[in-house]
Amino acid sequence: MQKLRNEIQALETQMAELNEARKNLAKLNEKYDKSKQGVAEKGREIKALKEKIKELEKELTLDKVIAKLKIVLWANINQAVIDQWQYIVTIHEQVELIGKARREIQRARASLGNMPEVANTIITVKDIV
Repeated sequence: MQKLRNEIQALETQMAELNEARKNLAKLNEKYDKSKQGVAEKGREIKALKEKIKELEKELTLDKVIAKLKIVLWANINQAVIDQWQYIVTIHEQVELIGKARREIQRARASLGNMPEVANTIITVKDIV
């Protein structure tokens, strides 16, 4: 009987150790699950950050920046040309008028060919007017 008690006591000790081992295993499994969830969460965060980096890199590519700069520069150049065009047209008209005036002066000199003093006086008066 003593032997049986010893065996029962040994079995109870083993059961207690087994229960303790199960509790430790449950704790380890819980920690492992939390760790696994943490790793998965970190993985998702890393993936999201990588995608955001890719988007930002696309936005910051030099091609887009250069394209926008070209648009702005050409718009400014175009506006400057438009602003100056009226002056260019006016200068061209004035050059044409000067050419017409010179032709008139030459024609007047030719018609007054043998009266040079009178021609100079008439031409001077026409220039003033």
